[in-house]
Amino acid sequence: MTAETDHNQAAEPFVAHEPARRSGSIVLVLLVAAGLVAVAIALMTIGRAQAQPYILGVLALLAMVGLFSLFAFAAGIIRFSDRSTDDPVMGRIANHAHDGLAVTDSHGHVVYSNAAYLALTGASSPQEVRPVERVFIGNPDVSEAVFRLLKAAREGKRQQEEVRIAGHDGLHGRWLRMRVRPLGQSKREQKYAVWSIADITRDRERQEDVFKELQHAIEYLDHAPCGFFSVTASGEIAYVNATLANWLDYDLAEIGSGGLRLTDIVSGDGAALLTSIVPAPGEVKTEVFDIDLRRRGGKTVPVRLYHKLAFGADGTAGASRTLVISRARDEHSDPERAAEVRFMRFFDHTPMAIATVDRGGNVVRANARYAKLAQGLNAEGSAAKSIFRAVNPRDRSLVIAAINQAAEGRGDIAPVEVMLDGAKERWGQFFVTAVEEDERDAEAAIVYMLETTERRTLENQINQSQKMDMVGQLAGGIAHDFNNVLSAIMMANDFLLNAHKPTDPSFQDIMQIKQNATRAATLVRQLLAFSRRQTLRPQVLDLGDALSDLTMLLRRLIGEKVKLDLVHGRDLWPVKVDVSQFEQVIVNLAVNARDAMPDGGKLIIKTQNVTAEEAGQLSYKGLPAADYVRIDITDTGTGIPLEIIDKIFEPFFSTKEVGKGTGLGLSTVYGIVKQTGGFVYVDSTPGEGTTFRIFLPRHRPEQEVAPEPQPTNGAAKEPAAEPPKPKPDLTGQGTILLVEDEDGLRSLNARGLRSRGYSVIEASNGIEAMEAFDEKNGAIDLVVSDVVMPEMDGPTLLKEMRSRNPDLKIIFVSGYAEDAFEKSLPENQQFAFLPKPFTLTQLVAAVKETMALQK
Repeated sequence: MTAETDHNQAAEPFVAHEPARRSGSIVLVLLVAAGLVAVAIALMTIGRAQAQPYILGVLALLAMVGLFSLFAFAAGIIRFSDRSTDDPVMGRIANHAHDGLAVTDSHGHVVYSNAAYLALTGASSPQEVRPVERVFIGNPDVSEAVFRLLKAAREGKRQQEEVRIAGHDGLHGRWLRMRVRPLGQSKREQKYAVWSIADITRDRERQEDVFKELQHAIEYLDHAPCGFFSVTASGEIAYVNATLANWLDYDLAEIGSGGLRLTDIVSGDGAALLTSIVPAPGEVKTEVFDIDLRRRGGKTVPVRLYHKLAFGADGTAGASRTLVISRARDEHSDPERAAEVRFMRFFDHTPMAIATVDRGGNVVRANARYAKLAQGLNAEGSAAKSIFRAVNPRDRSLVIAAINQAAEGRGDIAPVEVMLDGAKERWGQFFVTAVEEDERDAEAAIVYMLETTERRTLENQINQSQKMDMVGQLAGGIAHDFNNVLSAIMMANDFLLNAHKPTDPSFQDIMQIKQNATRAATLVRQLLAFSRRQTLRPQVLDLGDALSDLTMLLRRLIGEKVKLDLVHGRDLWPVKVDVSQFEQVIVNLAVNARDAMPDGGKLIIKTQNVTAEEAGQLSYKGLPAADYVRIDITDTGTGIPLEIIDKIFEPFFSTKEVGKGTGLGLSTVYGIVKQTGGFVYVDSTPGEGTTFRIFLPRHRPEQEVAPEPQPTNGAAKEPAAEPPKPKPDLTGQGTILLVEDEDGLRSLNARGLRSRGYSVIEASNGIEAMEAFDEKNGAIDLVVSDVVMPEMDGPTLLKEMRSRNPDLKIIFVSGYAEDAFEKSLPENQQFAFLPKPFTLTQLVAAVKETMALQK
């Protein structure tokens, strides 16, 4: 324990309401203990009776001392001192610190301050010490900062402020950094706040000096006679000096706000040169480029760039340091420099990639177009190092051989077209020439490369289109011949069915023949649909209603595992299509979607209008800008592999197992849509699904020509619009001229008509038909004629007979669509049409219907 004393010297730290430091002594404790022992021994020697009063006196004295000590400790007169507070090192650190330190209690009273605090606050003695808010009271420049510090002190938070204290002369002031924090983490310690005040005037002056020097450097750089810019690795312009901004006609403040990229100020493919530098970890590279910069208005400025890049240890490029020298004035002052500038501009702006290479194929120098090409081929930059890396490995030997020929000095090296290396399929044509003999050590050849990807793509598209047309012609011709064969089979089958009863043993075999013949006829119709030679009966249709009518059929076709979702667009425009053929398109696509979702999925059919403006913005090739009604058929199936997506519309192409598909489904869709005047496209992602997009032209009724009183062909006949005529005998009587070049089919057709009561005259071609017609003097009730025949075809026969008998009725039968020969007929000619193959019942029905019509 130690008594409290005050220290009242101005040079010493001030401590209020705290005990003075106590210096304990072990010697004093030992002396007191020895005295007590001596007294006890003395009392023991004088006897118990004599010593009793003395013992009571000593105990009374000790009790009195103890009692007064307890009262003194309770009153704070004496205290037990912590040894840590007696540490002279810790005390001197705080007392002699350079920064002013003060501790305030919860009422804002200063309970401790060191000498530096007294000096910084202007206190001459410890009695004059004041808290921070009282020191700077009335100073408007400091009051706000002090208020924030006081608020932080009350809330037990840390806060820092830097303020400027004006001098007495108003000029020479000083900067102070003031901090406040709680004394500790405990609840009692948080009631005390530790204040720190530091004079940072010298630091501020140094910062201002550095800032001024930096401003001077920037000013010198901005007004230097050459340009300067810095570009980041991502291509953003980080800095441009005033000189370069003036050359490019940009506002310097606008560039500083960001948003300007290297491609905005570099003309052509020049930016690729700057970004094509091969990374070198830990190194600094400086490259020289002669390129054109682009001004705001679009004009160009020829410049030379000294482009400096520093690479990190991982090869990442930092921001560049690029010096720009304008070469625009060289064109007038120095003819040689002007020629060099013109050559470099030609070299960099040519649409052909150019590079000089050594014997190993390493690129010595390249223009901007090659740099851009190399970046697009190989992200690691290997194509910029070696020209061989730009070529696909399978074709690399061709380029190597051409460069070896150039290295040997050979001329007239044949160009080679090779596949370029990269993720996508790209092609290029290489032209290799030798350099002069004295330069072959560094450069062995000059390589010119022209990318031919677009040309090859266009050639493939043309070849594909021509192939489709050729296959269509072949399919149409095959279909025509098959129709003749099938017509004979179906006609003979009808005779057999008429001659056999269902109870006959052979009746089921005959029915099997009929079913297979019907199936074959369906395949032939699909071939005709692909070749766009089928007969269509177009009518104005609302697609929303047509699809709604198909809903039940589609649900049965796709099964319960696949969910059907119809999304109808609002106010759909009308279209003009053949209803049955349109239904076949939707059914075929729905069945394909079902097969692509064996485990179930979702089939979405969506319709919407597409304006001409919207169609022009679509990226589909061959789609003219016009109004369309669009039908999207989307499934969530397995998708179509990229390598076969260009072949799916070809006939007989199928990915299904043998016996599970004819390969004519999508080709039929393609043919029907094309024949209707529409377009079909496919978008597919393997594993995610496929979308077929069909564009059908919008039907505008006002553009249709009013129909003639009499239709031009059987497809457009309207009996109500024809003038009334006497009805012919409908009992199957009359003379029919049957013209057919297939003998077997002709005899079967004639036999069938005769069995129905008609008189039939047969002719194998048009010439024989005209002879029979003349022999009868035109007394023919009906002509049933094939269209494609030797010597004289059907349209020619019609013209000749109509010249003799304008009211002659005629039925054309053909395996082709009537559109295939309708254009060769004179205008306003009326005829009926019966597509092959047909049954006996269909033939007789067509004959009766045509003969029943009166003109």
